[in-house]
Amino acid sequence: MNPEIHHADRRKIDPARKPRMKPDNTPDDNDRVETGPTALAFEEWAAAGLELPDIPAMRAHRHARLTRAIAQADIGGILLFDPLNIRYATDAPNMQLWNTHNPFRALLLTADGHMVLWEYKGASFAFLSEFNPLVKEVRGGASLFYFSTGDRGADCARDFVAQVDEVMRARAGHNRRLAVDKIMLSGYHALVEAGFEVLEGEAITERTRVIKGAEEIKAMRCSMHSCEMAVAEMEAACRPGLSEDEVWSYLHAGNIKRGGEWIETRLLSSGPRTNPWFQECGPRVIQNNEIVAFDTDLVGVYGLCTDISRTWFVGDGEPTAEMKRLFRVAHDHIMGNMEQLKPGVSFTELVFGGHQLPEEFVPGRYGCKMHGVGLCDEWPIISYPQDYREGAFEAVLEPGMMLCVEACVQTQGGEFAIKLEDQVLITETGYENMTLYPFDARLMA
Repeated sequence: MNPEIHHADRRKIDPARKPRMKPDNTPDDNDRVETGPTALAFEEWAAAGLELPDIPAMRAHRHARLTRAIAQADIGGILLFDPLNIRYATDAPNMQLWNTHNPFRALLLTADGHMVLWEYKGASFAFLSEFNPLVKEVRGGASLFYFSTGDRGADCARDFVAQVDEVMRARAGHNRRLAVDKIMLSGYHALVEAGFEVLEGEAITERTRVIKGAEEIKAMRCSMHSCEMAVAEMEAACRPGLSEDEVWSYLHAGNIKRGGEWIETRLLSSGPRTNPWFQECGPRVIQNNEIVAFDTDLVGVYGLCTDISRTWFVGDGEPTAEMKRLFRVAHDHIMGNMEQLKPGVSFTELVFGGHQLPEEFVPGRYGCKMHGVGLCDEWPIISYPQDYREGAFEAVLEPGMMLCVEACVQTQGGEFAIKLEDQVLITETGYENMTLYPFDARLMA
């Protein structure tokens, strides 16, 4: 056996051994390799009466959906480099943020469901995915970025593609149609030279990921709850005299101590730094009686994204009439647009229907009215009418989709902005607002 290839069916497993299991059907092993929720998260979920997911069942569901999508596309396989696509297929993370700009991993899923994972150090890193029997082989040699290959990038790419070719010939036969999501240029050229018809893979993964199964929905409810517990800790700490960075750190700490993973942006700002929106969290000291606004963009437990926004009034006084006016517009915007959500509604209807921003707020509108969410911000984008591009997003809502409904209300040159966002699930009959975190009562008054 090639020492660089780890075959899952050769793992030594004692069939008589029945380990204790956690409530999400993962091993109750203090020394286990796979990531997961902490005891604090499990305790809070139990207190909240949440139904926990069956994680092995969730993995099987994702594998089946992706395999079925390959068959429907009439391709031999899909080759993935995006770490979130690899996470979807395997549920095995590995240095996720570093991997986003240093693509050292790859995953090949063939039409017959066979999964081969290329890891950082090849078969010696097979332990990172051994908990998932759906991963059949672990290899090495997918690092194609310059830091790793230097001036021999083309040679490394040919070596890697030779492995892909070997698996494809064994599993897909004469089907040389291969979808790819994101690949270094040298890798693309090597695939073409090897005779593959290279097709767009990102559309396949995004449209596969958009429908959540029953266990994914349970997992997202858990992720939402843990995020909101961390937001509550941040709100309790938020007060005049603290810097934006100090307040933001409570969300990070709350996420990590519950088994969450990272936060994708740094979108918390205060006072005049809220307008224009998208200024990143910084050292500014929060003053008495002003606005603090944030967008969580939080990748939490089970690697799932909880993406909600709130705006708070911070201080011992009362919000101004203008603060309350803009807050009401933002609240009406997300609630009014949410009322459109039900199966069968087209994305185009969502663009042109629903609550319309008053003209004074149109120039400062957010980048979208809604967007999909799962492991991160996902397909589709529901734009504002002013940003609509015909043919870009032509589909309808289906049960199992999750959307974030957005509002950013600000005037050009204004003293502050209001940012609100809720995360919802499309059900068989309409929608479920999965966001339970309250709005600031003083701004709602």
